Amino acid sequence: MDTTVSTAQAIAAAHAKAERGPSRSKSDESIFMGTTMGRLVSRGLLAATALAAVVCSLAGCGNSAPRAGQPVAAAGSPVTIRARSLPGLGTVLVNNSGYTLYMFAPDARRRVTCTELCAAIWPPVKISAGERLVAGPGVRADLLGSDSDPSGGRVVTYNGWPLYTYRSDIQPGWDNGQAINLNGGYWYVIQPSGQPLTKRPGG
Repeated sequence: MDTTVSTAQAIAAAHAKAERGPSRSKSDESIFMGTTMGRLVSRGLLAATALAAVVCSLAGCGNSAPRAGQPVAAAGSPVTIRARSLPGLGTVLVNNSGYTLYMFAPDARRRVTCTELCAAIWPPVKISAGERLVAGPGVRADLLGSDSDPSGGRVVTYNGWPLYTYRSDIQPGWDNGQAINLNGGYWYVIQPSGQPLTKRPGG
């Protein structure tokens, strides 16, 4: 069986199970709905903030300096992928600055599909010609690679999945992008084994 199809089916099944959830009493349902609405509002505000930051960056806003949550590596420095333990998720991949890395389900381990506005909200991890790709402790060097970006250059991959950061993760160790459906598909963190982690934070 095609491993790509199996991975995609596993992701779809996990998300369907998460959406269905266990049966609840009326009182439980009220609590659940209140918690869910609060989470949706919180994530909606984060997405709006990220979009505002993207629009502002495209317009200039009188400042061309890098913004918080989007550190820029010095020219010629190695691109390092590390592992970090996050509360409620376990050990996942992060970049050299400790920001959580995500895979995009529509990429299907085949190619970069998050471009233009999507890439402005979910900046891909880029590697330039001559830069070294380094596996930090706990990360498998044999799973690291790169794929061509339709927008130019190359994007770092892990087990075939292009890697992205998320604009709303304004501090290292945040995982606001985990298991959300945004910009055309679902986003998940990746474990050092190379498998996406589909559960929600604290789930």
